[in-house]
Amino acid sequence: MSERKFRATPAARKYARENGIDLSEIKGTGAKGRVHLDDATEYKVSGRIKISPLAQRIADIEGLNIEVIEGSGPRGKIMKEDVLRLLHGEEKQAEVKQEAPKVEAKASGAEENEKETRIPMPGIKKVVGKRMKESLQTSPTYSVVVEVDMTNLLAFRKQTVDLIVEKYGEKPSVTDYISLATVKSLQQHPYVNASVSEDESEIILHNYVNLSLAVGTDEGLYVPVVKGAEDMSFGELVVESKRVIKATLDKKLKASEMSGSTFTISNLGMYGVESFTSIINQPNTAILSVAATIQKPVVIDGEIVIRPIMKIALNADHRIIDGLEGAKFMNTLKKNLENPVGLLL
Repeated sequence: MSERKFRATPAARKYARENGIDLSEIKGTGAKGRVHLDDATEYKVSGRIKISPLAQRIADIEGLNIEVIEGSGPRGKIMKEDVLRLLHGEEKQAEVKQEAPKVEAKASGAEENEKETRIPMPGIKKVVGKRMKESLQTSPTYSVVVEVDMTNLLAFRKQTVDLIVEKYGEKPSVTDYISLATVKSLQQHPYVNASVSEDESEIILHNYVNLSLAVGTDEGLYVPVVKGAEDMSFGELVVESKRVIKATLDKKLKASEMSGSTFTISNLGMYGVESFTSIINQPNTAILSVAATIQKPVVIDGEIVIRPIMKIALNADHRIIDGLEGAKFMNTLKKNLENPVGLLL
């Protein structure tokens, strides 16, 4: 169909022409379904997900995130059966765990046979696994790891947590303060908050920060997005972060709330992990891994003292972020975390 038959702003039409987008595939958020520029750009970032009308209706009713569904139709189109498979995947998995017969595996040279149980791979794990594999094949990556003295930030949180609770009704976690420091740091290092065009001919520097927060569930990994984080006060950042994380855990996260990210944070500190690196969440060019805060002996002014030390690691795409830029960003982030008062200025 011709794009003239669809209501769209001039900016949206221009963007669609330049990027080869069919306006008929975009669900407009304007009056009477009019397509705005934001609708077109979000559609492009989200990967132009193809889905049948019936499959979309079922996904909308059940509150499913279509980004994690692997389509079995023509050219990867998501069909009704694909949605139903994800919808009932958890029930089937539980069924298999309870009823699947135990299979004895032949063990060469062993006196006793080992046993194994096979269960279907959940849809989200298949999709995430596929995307992570593609990410490794696409991005030449490297890691930068630094240690952060968390003494001042933990004290700062103790001083401000009640104020945030009183005004916004939510209790900020350490991750929230790390998120704030990250957003401030990204604004000083635009290449770390960038992406690469589909044909790899351009670097896209984002003048906004859409912060993804990796959230692990029993079904797999989700990455809800806090959009427009650079314009939020700390309290607003806390509230929105809690909201998208809760929506993820309650299985009510919308597809639009998982698309359009510019940078991702993955925090495994609550599990006691001392150090780790993460695979970049495409189309981001970097991801921050946050480990546990551990009491360690350090030398300060010639004396050995015990301080709470946290390791953070940046995994970066060398096509955009060279080693020097990665080190500069981590140095800025370290300073922001160790001198947190300046974050609220």
